[in-house]
Amino acid sequence: NRTSVEEFILLGFPGPWHSRVSLVVLFALTYSLTVTGNASIIALVWMNSSLRTPMYFFLCNLSFLEIWYTTGVVPKAIGVMLGTSQTITFSACILQLFFLLSLGSTECFLLSVMAYDRYLAICYPLRYSSLMNSVLCSRLALGSWLGGFLAISLLAFLTSRLTFCGPHVINHFLCDIDSCLALSCSDTKPVELATFLVSLIVVVASCVVTLVSYIYIISSILRIQSAHGRKKAFSTCSAHLSVVTIWYSSTMFLYVKPSAQNSLDLNKLVNTFNTVVTPLLNPFIYTLRNKEVKQALGRAFQKK
Repeated sequence: NRTSVEEFILLGFPGPWHSRVSLVVLFALTYSLTVTGNASIIALVWMNSSLRTPMYFFLCNLSFLEIWYTTGVVPKAIGVMLGTSQTITFSACILQLFFLLSLGSTECFLLSVMAYDRYLAICYPLRYSSLMNSVLCSRLALGSWLGGFLAISLLAFLTSRLTFCGPHVINHFLCDIDSCLALSCSDTKPVELATFLVSLIVVVASCVVTLVSYIYIISSILRIQSAHGRKKAFSTCSAHLSVVTIWYSSTMFLYVKPSAQNSLDLNKLVNTFNTVVTPLLNPFIYTLRNKEVKQALGRAFQKK
């Protein structure tokens, strides 16, 4: 351990007590809804045999990821805003950074896998069941998880080797790359370069796979002659397309840049959207825009 700083102080959202309490209530409510919504999707797919398809298998992986993604942020953020848990040890800071970035990378890979799944379903409907079989589904999901965590390993290691001499106040409610680089008193160029390269590999590469998949999907949909057929085909991927747009727009702003000199306050705002709001939106988007999920929900409530 080459750092002289053994712990950091997370600043959170400075302001009057009533403002911070309001944020705590908002964060707690959002967290509860996120965990409930994503857990409900997993339970719904598990209980309905009609939903045990590759698309919902990947959706369950995404929902499981979102639960842990927001759990890695919100409980600590609430403690920071209440002033009861503002300190975080150096090792815990690196661990949170590694955990959150790994889950974020896994989400990028999962979203690209889901786009590839929709590409096979729409472009090769007759061969879909044989192409996207259970073995391939498992391998793609496992590859997404392993790839996400392995991609961040080197980045977390390099960050852990930085020297911190003080100050030790992080202008954030979590430990992220930009905040750590801003506090380091050693040369941060290697970490910035590694961050940029990992971002290109993870975010841009997965985005390209998703984009290419949707180019083929849209071209196939436009070749369908009936309006009803086009609408039905597009409805199978509209929810995923909405999630992809929200996720990549904020993630690219945060990580795909050659330097860490963006406004930390702006990064904090975007990170709030990425780690707190987006995990809440996903289950609602898939529920409200997916006919099969709504039907399964209706059957579940009728049984009660």
